[in-house]
This record gives sequence, C-alpha cells and structure tokens, in this order.
Amino acid sequence: MLVSCSGNGEGSKSELEGFKVVILMIGKGTFSGQPHPNKYSRVSFMSAPFKLLIGFFVFATLLTGCQRNSVAQRSDVETKLDAAAIAPASAKVALTLGPDVAEGPVSGRLLVLFSTGNPSPITGPDWFAPEPFASTAVTDWVAGETLKLSPEVMTFPKSLRQLDPGKYHLQAVLRRNPDFAHHKDGPGNLYSEAQVVNLRSGQHTTITLELTKVVPLPTFEPTPTSKIISQRSALLSAFHGRDVIDRALVLLPPDYDSQAHKSYPVYYEITGFGPTIEDMLKHRKVSAIASGGVEFIHVILSGQTQWGHHVYANSQTNGPRGDALVNELIPEIEKRFRAIPKPYARLLGGHSSGGWSSLWLQTHYSKFFGGVWSTSPDPVDFRDWQGTNLYQSNANIFTDPEGRRRPLAIANGNPVLWYDDFSKMDDVLERGGQLRSFEAVFSPRGDDGLPVQCWDRDTGEVDPDIIEHWKQYDISHHLRDHWDDLKDDLAGKIHIYTGSQDTFLLTKAVQLLKQRLQDLNSDAQVEILDGHDHFDILASGLPDRIYQSMAEKFSQAVNGDGSTSR
Repeated sequence: MLVSCSGNGEGSKSELEGFKVVILMIGKGTFSGQPHPNKYSRVSFMSAPFKLLIGFFVFATLLTGCQRNSVAQRSDVETKLDAAAIAPASAKVALTLGPDVAEGPVSGRLLVLFSTGNPSPITGPDWFAPEPFASTAVTDWVAGETLKLSPEVMTFPKSLRQLDPGKYHLQAVLRRNPDFAHHKDGPGNLYSEAQVVNLRSGQHTTITLELTKVVPLPTFEPTPTSKIISQRSALLSAFHGRDVIDRALVLLPPDYDSQAHKSYPVYYEITGFGPTIEDMLKHRKVSAIASGGVEFIHVILSGQTQWGHHVYANSQTNGPRGDALVNELIPEIEKRFRAIPKPYARLLGGHSSGGWSSLWLQTHYSKFFGGVWSTSPDPVDFRDWQGTNLYQSNANIFTDPEGRRRPLAIANGNPVLWYDDFSKMDDVLERGGQLRSFEAVFSPRGDDGLPVQCWDRDTGEVDPDIIEHWKQYDISHHLRDHWDDLKDDLAGKIHIYTGSQDTFLLTKAVQLLKQRLQDLNSDAQVEILDGHDHFDILASGLPDRIYQSMAEKFSQAVNGDGSTSR
C-alpha cells in the first residue's frame, strides 16, 4: 500500500537524511513487504541494480518512520484535548451516487475516510498511523438515492461521534472490483472528490459527498524489455463463475533482442502485501537479475485478490491459484518468451508475503521449480504465529497467557502495532486487509460464502476447529508429514533468510522450521541474520548473495554438476 507522512513533518536527522536518498521511490515492490516503522539510510553503498530492486521497500521504511512521529504527535494532541476538556466533534455523512458512474443499481463496500494531512484519504488507511474511517455494506444503490452514514456503522479507530475537532480531508469510495486488494486500485470502483471540512468541538457537522468518479483500467506502454502478460484463467474462471484474468510483469535482460538465439532461466518473484503490477512497473523497465555471467528473465507476480494476497495457494475462497500459475500462466510465459522450459530454470523468490508464497510453491510443486530463495516469510510454522502457538489449548491471538496484549509489530524492541487494534481495523476494511487475507487463504468458507473467522473478534480466542483446517497451510507441518515423498525433489532447493529482530515477529517461526528441517536431515539453507529486522535485512548485501546463489544453481544444472531435474 502507499504510505504518507503527516504531522508537522519533523523527522529525526537520520530519517531526513534517508529521505534524500530515496525520495523519488514510491510504494513497495521487489523484495518488499508491509510498511515499516523504522528508519534506515544505507542505500548509498549498494550496487546500482540493488538500489533499483529495493527502492520500493526503502521508501516505505522511511515514510513509516515519519508516520511513527505523526502517531506521537497525534497522541500529544489528544492528551492536550483531554486535559483541556475539549468536547469531541461529531460527523454525519450523506452520500449520493453520480448519474454517470454506473448503469443500474450498484452494490459493494462503502468506505468514508478522514485525514488531517492526506489530501487523498482513499489511499489510506495507514497501518501505523490510522486515521478515522467508516464502512458499511451497500446493496442496489441507484443514482439520486441518498445514503446516510449512521454514526453506529463500523468505524476505526474511533466513532464518528468522537472525532477530534479540526480540519479534515474527507473522501468516499465504493469497492466493487473483485480482483484488487486496495480500494484505490480496483478498476470500476467509484469514488468522490475529496472535501475539506472543519469539525468543531461539541458540534454535529453534516457532510455530503457525491461519488462521481470511476477508477479506470490501468494503462501500459510496453518497452522492448518490459511487458505485461494477461490471460484468462480457465481454472479460476470456472471456480469463480466469471472471467478471471491472470497477470504478470515480464522484464527481459538488456540483450534480449540482440541475442535472438539465446534462451534464459526465469526468476519468478512474488511481491509482498500490497503492490500491483502497475506499481512495480513504475520502477522496473528491464531485468537487473544477473550474476556470474548468467542473466535471468525476471517475472514479477503480485498475488492480488480482493481479500489481500492469495499467496499462490489453492484455497476455498480464492480458488486454485497455485494450479493456475503452474498449469496456465507459466506455460504461457514460456511460450511467448525465450524461457528455458525446465525445472532447473524456474527459480522462485520473494519477501514477506512473497517469501511465504515462494516457499509454498516450491514445497508443493517440488518437481516443477528448481529452487527458492525466500526472505522474511510470513509465518512458516504455526507453533509461533507472531508469538502465538495456534495449536496450544486456549490459544489467544490478542493476549499472552499472562493476559498481556500481544504486539503485531515492533521497532527497536518496542510495540508499534497491537493485534487487537489491527484486527479491528482489518474488520472495518472488511476485505483487502492483512489478517482477513490470511483467513481467505487458510480458513474454510462458511454458509455465507465468506472465509470463517479464526479468532473471536472481541476476546481473541482462537477456534481450534478452524485451526485444524489451517494446519494444511502450515509449511513446517507439511514438510514433516510428507518428507519421505519430498526430500529427493527438494534436495538443494530450499534457501530461507530472516532477521533476528523481524518487525512483524516472524523470526521464531523460521527458527522452528530450521530446527524441523535439521531434524529431517534436510540440506536446506536457513539463515537468521543477527541484528536485522523485516526490512533492513535487505540492506545487508543479501540480494547480491541470492542472485549469485541462483546463478550458481543454474550453472551447475546446465554443466552437469547438479541434477537438471532439480
């Protein structure tokens, strides 16, 4: 997701220096994950290709450092308001549908977002500094009909009756698109112009918004080395009962056109949570993946779905995503481009949710892919789900056994996100958030057709029956139970890296998986990089090491030093 800096803009000295390095970068992409609450400015010593590859994640890293300051600033303001006994403001929102934005009645999820500093609030909410927003389901809304947003609708982080007085930007969006995670990105979603309103202490303010704009289809101008491949997926279309288009960004080596008889290995990289293909394309025009004389075609996959990230796992809600990739999209890529159509030339990688996705694909399509280089993956062993053992009796995702709140993210050892608050924010979004994204993959579908919730939203108590269904997505558990069948196909293929201080508390799950693989006598390479977190792990020279390892793996297979079936 895109992030913004609000507040008075006064970051620390090191944060501001870091901004100078990457201020032109936007969003998240290659080796990227969730926004980061810390600060780093270590880009200057990296190689040029590496700068290009991690620009997305560094920008998110620096901006959310600024956001952390804005959180503190807002907290100070709230304290002063309380101290002065200033009465909260109340907002009543009325919404109408423009006459030209849709043919006939429309349905979807309506969100109204407030911001004190962001002139386009529908780019939010910001995970680390969420501002007030509300949402509700809308059915058969027609032009000319006025919807009144009741103060009792779902809101976060506070009720529309309890807003801080002051000036706000206000904007509404109706989510209709079934294939994009963020409401700002989905073609066909309807939205209003942003308005500026002043909410006064102790007063009720009525605001009218008209949805007159439509999110357009993304546009793309191909270059000799950058292409977007789109095709209808027969598997996914049959599952969902509608046309589903599968897409990928294909980046070609600089010499692709001049070496007409040369074929290439392919590096399939899955992004972290949030970015679209178009986000990646803004900063990716050519494949920079090369080492030791080996050049790769670089294919970027985004995992976009209305629920968040489908992680290329087959599921009851998202459908046969892994099968569609392996049986439809990759064969089409190999048909259109000069890719070597062999397992040893299909290599996988990704960071965060992309790290989990790539490891899942390698362990479940072990004969099809030739190796995985996964960094900071989402939980790979459910015995430690960001601090919670999901298999433990009376497991609770909000509090530990002593009743203390569980953090979801830390910075410098201190909590910056809490699980209970983040869960509430996720539910107001309804879909497109990180936690509901997990449930859309791991949970069964309920009678209402929606993914079943894994934990009680009020208490945090985990449902053991739902966890039993989740177990099939526990990568560590899968490897343990199927090792005899997998060990030969996975020999020399598994490479996992994470920081010892992962921001999202993912380190311990990787440590558990590492021990399990050792117990299975696997030759997997699992590294815990001391002192690094979810993001600065990528400023440690790790990407260059990974590209070198991939090139060596490929060269060994080509030269007969390793099995070409691997």
